[in-house]
Amino acid sequence: MDQKDYLAELAHKGITAKAAARRLATVPTSVKNKALNNMADALERENSCIIAANAEDVARGKKNSLPNSLIDRLMLNDARIKDMAEGLRQISRLPDPIGETIAGWQRPNGLKINKIRVPLGVIGIIYEARPNVTVDAAGLCLKAGNAVILRGGSEAIVSNTAITQVIADAAKAADIPEGAIQLVATTDRQAVNAMLRLNQYLDVIIPRGGAGLIKTVVENSSVPVIETGTGVCHTFIDGTADLDIAQEVAFNAKVSRPGVCNAMETLLVHKDVAAQFLPSMLERYHQAGVELRGCPAAIGYHPSVKTATEEDWATEYLDFILAVKVVNSLDDALEHISAYGTRHSEAIITRDYNSAKRFQNEVDAAAVYVNASTRFTDGFEFGFGAEIGISTQKLHARGPMGLPELTSIKYIIDGNGQIR
Repeated sequence: MDQKDYLAELAHKGITAKAAARRLATVPTSVKNKALNNMADALERENSCIIAANAEDVARGKKNSLPNSLIDRLMLNDARIKDMAEGLRQISRLPDPIGETIAGWQRPNGLKINKIRVPLGVIGIIYEARPNVTVDAAGLCLKAGNAVILRGGSEAIVSNTAITQVIADAAKAADIPEGAIQLVATTDRQAVNAMLRLNQYLDVIIPRGGAGLIKTVVENSSVPVIETGTGVCHTFIDGTADLDIAQEVAFNAKVSRPGVCNAMETLLVHKDVAAQFLPSMLERYHQAGVELRGCPAAIGYHPSVKTATEEDWATEYLDFILAVKVVNSLDDALEHISAYGTRHSEAIITRDYNSAKRFQNEVDAAAVYVNASTRFTDGFEFGFGAEIGISTQKLHARGPMGLPELTSIKYIIDGNGQIR
């Protein structure tokens, strides 16, 4: 199938989504909430079918030698499906942003102006190996009154097809317009190129995945893009840090789930605590199977540490690999983060108030932590129910994108005959 064929197929989906979005914009909150709960119930009810579909993707991924971290992102089980369902239920309990008055005022001429939230319209989501994104994106878009066209990665095509069928049917049964939740069910990359040209139907595209995917979308899309960023995240162990806290946070930030964008990729350690902190910390990483790459000073603290290259400092590994650097000061840590960070999530472990505030004020990132793991940069953890992605740009949205970030604004003006 060539690009013209994909454009025709996607145009049909776009027309259907556009019609659904017009109706969704005025669907009552109660109907949207009923649909979300229907979708959650259906996921749990169809648990075995979804896991069976997912098993096909996992088996194919292993056959194709996908890294273990990507297999982990791809894999579904009872607990993960329950989490997906709970995310939908949480979204149903959140305030509906549509129609919210953000501001209101009256002009001297008597005009009453209100600024309200309205849906974006039709949102295209292009994402990679995590099938839970299918549910998160559909749920958030629906609650914010948007239709969504999903294009997941080839690694999860069977899982995404099964999940979309389940939740779209459940939403339709609750009187959500048909076409509100659609999937581009092909693994051909031409479909992505075709989607990027659907500005007649799509109001915005949100890419969610690795640097290559995001770069392709940003550089080639004629549809407006909300850029979700890669996560070269750092944890800086300050000279005044509580080293027990530092060890637990630094271990969690790397090892708890290395294949996600909020995982730490570089550990920075102040020289004053390096000798006390690094030997046991690096041994713990080594025992956990983490490959260590470090600066010359870090190499001296554990025999498994390999020499880091310049490329290592700028790499989002998404794997059990960690770059380690000993720095002379907070200023050096800030300079390193400025040079290599991706404006995603950064953390400092410190007992010094001034260092904490300097770090939070001077680091240019969507989320900046003091004495906590970067792994909390997540819509669910922030109380959003789920997230559509983590934006590292500064226009429209930044950080975990929940319901308000999936809206635009409209000015509503009431007069009584005013002319200009």
